[in-house]
Amino acid sequence: MIEATLADVAGRDGYIHAFTHVTADRALTEAAEVDAAIAAGRHPGPLAGVPFAVKDLFDIVGVATKAGSKIHAARLPAARDAAAIRRLNAAGAILIGALNMEEYAYGFYTDNPHHGRTLNPHDPTRTAGGSSGGSAAAVAAGLVPIALGSDTNGSIRVPSSFCGIFGLKPTYGRVSRTGSLLFVSSLDHIGPLARGVGDLAAVYDVLQGPDADDAVCAKRPPEPVTGLLDRAGEGLRIAVAGGYFAEMLSPESRAAVDAAARSLGVVDTVDIPCSDAARAAAYVITSVEAARERFTELRDRIGDFDPNTRYRFLAGAFLPADWYVKAQQFRRWYSRQLAGLFQHWDVILAPVAPVPAPSFADHSAIIDGKELALRPLLGRFVQALAPAGLPIVVAPFVKRPALPVGVQIVAAPFREDHAFRVAAALENSGLFGPQPH
Repeated sequence: MIEATLADVAGRDGYIHAFTHVTADRALTEAAEVDAAIAAGRHPGPLAGVPFAVKDLFDIVGVATKAGSKIHAARLPAARDAAAIRRLNAAGAILIGALNMEEYAYGFYTDNPHHGRTLNPHDPTRTAGGSSGGSAAAVAAGLVPIALGSDTNGSIRVPSSFCGIFGLKPTYGRVSRTGSLLFVSSLDHIGPLARGVGDLAAVYDVLQGPDADDAVCAKRPPEPVTGLLDRAGEGLRIAVAGGYFAEMLSPESRAAVDAAARSLGVVDTVDIPCSDAARAAAYVITSVEAARERFTELRDRIGDFDPNTRYRFLAGAFLPADWYVKAQQFRRWYSRQLAGLFQHWDVILAPVAPVPAPSFADHSAIIDGKELALRPLLGRFVQALAPAGLPIVVAPFVKRPALPVGVQIVAAPFREDHAFRVAAALENSGLFGPQPH
């Protein structure tokens, strides 16, 4: 299987350019170890022989972690795998390589000037999304069944929607970030992408759990979700996000949310308070922390940045400290408001992006008769939920021959089980699932 996967990547990745590095020798060695374990009668792990790949901000032994940057191309190779890779390896999964991303995980296009542009497998003129665009494209194209990405302000959720696959942003601190190059420490999540809910759940169950090396990783023990999927959405209180989340929606995105609500029998709506302010707070926190994290590079090698990334970092470097403090204060208030909503609801449905995957040539979109700039538009619904650190599963709406569009399934902190059960119900309906490309 691994030899076939490596041959497939070699033969087809040139079309979509999802990979930046292929760990072929390592993959063959790991495959032989799995075979040996089986031959010896040992249990090889729940993911035995399953190929996976990771966004190029996870440390891989012997490979420089570039995070999509020219600046990091000359870094020393990593001496140890990231914690998430080690957990997947321990479960028998086999690493195939590293995947393309936006420089430093800052953007929604994966149009990387240093490592190339990742194309959407459904339409090569369109973006696969970002910043985990390589992860989503590799899974959607069938190059690997599972991949790892990161989500700060939507970087798992937007690519999952654009590429028509399932994606998970776990609760903040639920999955260890040890050995990953952080973008915004107080907002970064690590999570999987897959073509089915069962695969997504199996990977999440392996990844979750405490890690003493990660200061923000929750100390609570793993709470497996795989065995709960047959209960689907039974008995859960579900509402659709209204107000802010019902505005600036293309017909395709509105149809996806409506289809999810009809499939689940949902008639109630709920307004998430101050969503526009939440998005502004996420932007301020992102800008300030990201600029601080990259201060040395900005000082010493400013000309080596992607211009789009460089300008965002520079803007963050000059934001007043008072703005950051107020944004974090608002974040705490906002998280309490959402916690109150989840006293009444188990799951809230919301759109992922206002539009399906845009063309690389498009700079604006017409929605409700208004022309709107695309780049800021793409983060409207994902960024508004970012400050609360909630678990969110993206389910892709199947509507052939239209482009994929996803729906966010939002749950209370550490209630990934609720989001997974609703995702399973949507998948079982036949209306949601991976779309052939």
